[in-house]
Amino acid sequence: MPAARARADVSTWDVASPRRPGRTPGVTMAGFRVRTAADPVRIVPHPSIMLLVEVGGRSVVDDGAGPRRWGSLAAGLGFGSGGAVAVRPDDVECVEVRLSPAVARRVLGVAPAELENAVVGLDDLWGREAALLGERLSELSTWEERFAATDAWLAWRSAEGPEPDPEVAWAWRRIVASRGTARVEDLAAEVGWSRTRLWRRFGAQLGAAPKRAATLVRFDHAAHGILAGLDPGRAAADGGYADQSHLHREVVGFAGVTPARLAAEPFLAVDDVAWPTRRR
Repeated sequence: MPAARARADVSTWDVASPRRPGRTPGVTMAGFRVRTAADPVRIVPHPSIMLLVEVGGRSVVDDGAGPRRWGSLAAGLGFGSGGAVAVRPDDVECVEVRLSPAVARRVLGVAPAELENAVVGLDDLWGREAALLGERLSELSTWEERFAATDAWLAWRSAEGPEPDPEVAWAWRRIVASRGTARVEDLAAEVGWSRTRLWRRFGAQLGAAPKRAATLVRFDHAAHGILAGLDPGRAAADGGYADQSHLHREVVGFAGVTPARLAAEPFLAVDDVAWPTRRR
């Protein structure tokens, strides 16, 4: 199918995944070695908070405010929306962690809303702890050792952190389970809250309004369907979109490219390699 034929070649990326799940629910990770790229890699948004703990090299991130060389960083929910963010790896070796927004505050130490779809240095969030984690990972020679060390570190950070309201966490799980098709009014009714209350508490605690979160989850599901070879019409029907034009608008809005070009984005193509089960 056209989408499959256009799939990006990520064979030069060295990607590793943990052999077993981590100890903290809602936390997944993968390891990357990427040589210096000839062209910037566009960030395709996904419904999680992203942490990059760099072991070696540096990435140049251009978020529209000009290129900047980063070390370890954190990026908010839906980071890269509109296709406005590109990364140029410079012989980078890193562990990428994806956090469900329902556990992100416990790990980060701040509410996901404070990231505001932006990128910040991990040292700005964790201080010296961020450098200590990077130094620890650089001393380890295998990905499994690095995954185990990162997993232990994240479990330690999240042990006593604040959790979202049970109603908010439940609403997030329902949005994910429905692949983004759950209606905010129905979620509010099921937890016994007003729509306004759910909207405010959800946004303050998870970093996005529930409708925006649902739209992002729906886009993520459709994007991976297109990556797997579904034509846009079938992806629209499977994803609960009103029609193919609706899908087209949301793909352009989130990824900055048309559905026909989406599978050629390396950041998306490597996703199913790094997270083969795409757990959240």
